[in-house]
Amino acid sequence: MGAGYTINLPVPAGSDGETWLSLLEYVALPAAREFAPSLVLISAGFDAHRRDPVGGCRLETEDFAQMACQVRDLAIELDAPVGAVLEGGYDPEVLAQCVGATLAALAGEGEAESIAPDPIFTPRAAAHVGHHWTLEL
Repeated sequence: MGAGYTINLPVPAGSDGETWLSLLEYVALPAAREFAPSLVLISAGFDAHRRDPVGGCRLETEDFAQMACQVRDLAIELDAPVGAVLEGGYDPEVLAQCVGATLAALAGEGEAESIAPDPIFTPRAAAHVGHHWTLEL
């Protein structure tokens, strides 16, 4: 567990929260579980929000909170501290909402909810990441 590992998944432009949550639940989290890090860091970029002028995706504030719930639960399962580094977000109002919702989720608010896997992008990402980690869809 000495070295770190970053899981970068290609998320298509225009993707909504269900696509992102599917990739997180079925690809990123299982790979992270197998890696068993002693520290979980979130690159907290909020430019994928539907109102952000830069990101080109369609996430809602609740989607970021749900992703934070998922990561929080992973960190608890692994007995690892979780931290976040603010990255992008270019609509100040939305950025404030997303940061607040994410921090609240990391502090214990809300519950992680499972969704059905995205039928197109999740298998593609799993095939890519599956070269390094054992994933089951």
